[in-house]
Formats: sequence, structure tokens, C-alpha cells
Amino acid sequence: MYMNSIIFDYILDTYGEQHMYWTLYVLNLIFGAISYKLGFARKLSLTKNIIVYLLLAVGMLVVTVFSIFRLPITESLIITTIVLSIYRFRLYYQREKKQGTSN
Repeated sequence: MYMNSIIFDYILDTYGEQHMYWTLYVLNLIFGAISYKLGFARKLSLTKNIIVYLLLAVGMLVVTVFSIFRLPITESLIITTIVLSIYRFRLYYQREKKQGTSN
């Protein structure tokens, strides 16, 4: 029994099976990198940053396999990105508001 994956079904209907893995891989990589940057990234040197993103790219190769089995991996990454974006926006807004009242 397959789970419903909205993005998987959309890609399958629109583009067919031929480029399914790589399309999901690119989407997972983009949303994984954004989620990492918004929620977990720290100031690192350039070499350490390159290593982190290379490992992220390698890890997404494995994670994309789960997307092929119609698990909602891409959808989860999109939701994670949205939640972390809202959190960062609110944090920025509160800091700006706090700075405005202290002046």
C-alpha cells in the first residue's frame, strides 16, 4: 500500500517517470539546504561550510529514495522550511521591536 505524496503524484503526472529521482533529489536538496540554513546553521569557515553542504547533498541521495517510495519527505521539508521561516521572521521582528523601544 502506497502513501499519498502530493509532490510525487504531481511530478509523475506532469513529467513522467523518466526524471523522477533527480527532480525529487533537487527539490529535497533545495528545501533541505534552506531548512539547515534557517534552523541549524552557525558561522563556519568556508571549508567547513563546503563540507557540510557536500554531506547534505550526499545525505539527500539516500533521503530521496524514501521519496521514491511515496513517503512525504519533500512535503515535510517544505513544511519545515515554512515553519522555520515564520520563526526567523518573528524573531527578527521581536528584536527590531525591542531595539526600537530601548532607544
